[in-house]
Amino acid sequence: MNATIVTIGDEILIGQITDTNSGYIAKELDKIGVRVTEMLSISDDRQHIIDTLKGLQNKVDFVLITGGLGPTKDDITKKTLCDYFEDTFVRNKAVEEHIVALFTQMNFAVTQVNRDQALVPSKAIVLKNKYGTAPGMWMQKEQTVFVSMPGVPYEMKAIIAEELIPKIVKEFKRPFILHQTILTYGQGESIVAKRIEAWEDSLPDFIKLAYLPSPGRVRLRLTGRGSDEQQLRSTIDDLVKKLYELIGDIIVGIEEDETIEVVLGKLLTQKGKTVATAESCTGGKIAEVITSISGSSNYFRGSVVSYATDTKVSILGVKQSVIDTYSAVSVQVAEAMAQGVQQLIKADFAIATTGNAGPSKGDADATVGTVCIAIATPKGVFSEQFNFGQPRMKVIDRTVNKGLEMLLKEILKNY
Repeated sequence: MNATIVTIGDEILIGQITDTNSGYIAKELDKIGVRVTEMLSISDDRQHIIDTLKGLQNKVDFVLITGGLGPTKDDITKKTLCDYFEDTFVRNKAVEEHIVALFTQMNFAVTQVNRDQALVPSKAIVLKNKYGTAPGMWMQKEQTVFVSMPGVPYEMKAIIAEELIPKIVKEFKRPFILHQTILTYGQGESIVAKRIEAWEDSLPDFIKLAYLPSPGRVRLRLTGRGSDEQQLRSTIDDLVKKLYELIGDIIVGIEEDETIEVVLGKLLTQKGKTVATAESCTGGKIAEVITSISGSSNYFRGSVVSYATDTKVSILGVKQSVIDTYSAVSVQVAEAMAQGVQQLIKADFAIATTGNAGPSKGDADATVGTVCIAIATPKGVFSEQFNFGQPRMKVIDRTVNKGLEMLLKEILKNY
């Protein structure tokens, strides 16, 4: 079964907001065997919406629409859908009661504009929106189901999880789609591809491989589609085992959402160890990535963002003579920073970064793109120097990934 996702709103098209709804919807549909073949963002224009709906009619099984369901005059999706289905509005009593209860709970007055959110096309099946006033609507025309939902993410997500997905699962027979993502670190896409070339060439027709590269890491996603779930699982498991035999030295995780920060968190928790960061060129981004994981308070001790050279001296205890001799961007300073924050915050491990992310040189003479990363451990400290090129955000992202990779390898090697 196939689906198209349509987001409606000029605010998306002019870059005022970023569409996060489509990614969430696609991921949830994929879990139940519905394949998203297209994502569209269109303007708040009646004719444009109608033309889009006509173009998708009978082309896909589902058209999932978000946006344009608010109470103001510029929210025209519901009226346009009603016109497209040659329908009329009726007042849905359950929706109106929910609106009144919602406003009463918040101690807000209920206006007629709010009550009119309960007007829905007579042919629509209402999908309850427990967090907002605009209900979801399920309408079918010939071979295509059109589902309209509010654009507010938390409202849309509740409708998807509690109303839409259960309804699709109950009413439609779907194929199984299984994914297994293998996370690798430390080698580029072309090198990984060369190492697994024979393995990739032997994949069965119902298993597809996708390379998902990003700075410092490559995710290998296996996707199996078919009617026999057990066969898919067994085949994917066997393929992953063979992959470990080929590139086990660079594999750090095998779960769909198992990023390196998740792997690190699990490992630190298992070992009962803690980590801290001392960041210059990354400006706290490593700490941000580590603490994005729920439960990170169990192993993350804290961070010092010593962006200025004198802060490295006054807070982390880096000797001025070391900076004068080797410069602020040097492995010697990185090591001193790592040991300084390790002792200051009393952590088992520490990551330190110092570098020149550009575009100008700042107060160091290092070439733009030069980064030094140090890892302090209970057994000592080590460091490496890199040149990550340009632009600035690429340098920062690659530094974050490399720092986490170096820490992970050190923990796996010694503990």
